[in-house]
Amino acid sequence: MHNGVLHVRKVRLLYKTILKLHRGLPEALQSLGDNYVKDEFKRHKKCNSAETAQFMMEWTHYAVVLANQLGLQEPKPSLEVGTDLDEKTLELMREDQVVQLYEMLQAAKGETTAT
Repeated sequence: MHNGVLHVRKVRLLYKTILKLHRGLPEALQSLGDNYVKDEFKRHKKCNSAETAQFMMEWTHYAVVLANQLGLQEPKPSLEVGTDLDEKTLELMREDQVVQLYEMLQAAKGETTAT
């Protein structure tokens, strides 16, 4: 039980940290990011231990990169956030992940999809 409580605390801390980091983004990106994070954390609530480890590692990496890009360690003159995805990373993604990535790109650009 103790490990379960500790895990929940770690997940909550990471979740809250990411949402706080998003406050440093432009309003539209903050909203998009917050919605995405909330959805991802909900969808991965009951994943297995291997998926949980990967999930936590990737979101921790995201938080560290975003903190650096926002200049939390040292002020940055211009706000440039995000990283480019290389072809290898895209090839490793499932089809639903690519679709989700494309939908996020459209939302970030203010475009809507006709469904």
